[in-house]
Amino acid sequence: MSGIKDVAKRAGVSISTVSNVLNKTKYVSPELVRRVEQAVEELSYEVNPIARSMKNKATGIIGVITEDLCGVFYPYIIRGLNSVAEEKGYQLLICDAQGTYGSQIKRERELFRRLISNRVDGIIFASTVSAENQEEYFRELTREANRYKRTPLISIERDFTSVGIDSVYFDSFGNAKKAVQHLIDCGCRKICHITGPRDLQIAIDRSKGYKSCMEENCLPYDESMIAIGDYSHQSGYTAMKKLLLQVPDMDGVFCGNDQMAVGALKALKEAGKKIPEDIKIMAYDDVFLSSVVEPSLSTIHIRKRHTGIKAAEVLFHRLENPQDENDAPIGIKMDTSLVIRQSTIGKGETEDWSLVDW
Repeated sequence: MSGIKDVAKRAGVSISTVSNVLNKTKYVSPELVRRVEQAVEELSYEVNPIARSMKNKATGIIGVITEDLCGVFYPYIIRGLNSVAEEKGYQLLICDAQGTYGSQIKRERELFRRLISNRVDGIIFASTVSAENQEEYFRELTREANRYKRTPLISIERDFTSVGIDSVYFDSFGNAKKAVQHLIDCGCRKICHITGPRDLQIAIDRSKGYKSCMEENCLPYDESMIAIGDYSHQSGYTAMKKLLLQVPDMDGVFCGNDQMAVGALKALKEAGKKIPEDIKIMAYDDVFLSSVVEPSLSTIHIRKRHTGIKAAEVLFHRLENPQDENDAPIGIKMDTSLVIRQSTIGKGETEDWSLVDW
């Protein structure tokens, strides 16, 4: 197996010149770069990534922690992350913290520890920590992240800038209000809500948005009009069955994500309900499922792939500008839009047909 000395000899340069070309640590003339690269190719020389990371304190690896990798939301974000990482010569190490809330936050914490101890160069994550515990949680986490080397932490989906964490996030509260207001504008007056797990902050924020919009429009609601799911198709189906018994005269339902809306749609069809004539459905996320089910689902469009790109750009800004580490945390609120489809509009009306993020 060829070594760096063999490459230097074949190229007719010093070992330090080969090192500077391979690691891009110092300027080397184009002619010498060409000779070194040709020697590397002819000798099939491969850089030892472990040795290089020990020298440069960089691994070329970005850790990613998701809440549920099996869902249809995060793969689009990961695609965006990976497009930037590959361009920069980095790889993603993806970890899934999926589980029940009590175990999920514990597993999430353990994944942070593993990634930090393995010296990843940065971590992009979706956290399930509660609003009440986030300050203490991230104070400890930031201290650990800087123990071996400075490891940037970037939040996706939730805003943690108030506790010093760079964040690329969505306004779950405001987006939920936008969704419910659309149902009201379509004539709905008895609107139910299928929420995500009660302990997840994004579910709490969307439920608060639902309640706020109902109150602002002077529409009654009570706990019987709210059913709890876990963001899966099955939970949406079960929750809708429950609501049909508790609120048989409902005329609209806001689902906390598209997957639960698909399950709710199946339950309504089985009950003989016509959509949107009898009950209108509003979803959230705009994953591909919302376009292909029948009837297609009105939803809140989240720019998933672009969110991944933005999060990666923030991370590499931190890696490439270490002198800015004491600057204020970066916060980017992603734009969203209302996508109107068959589940809320009448026959003959034009629906939005978007293939963005497919």
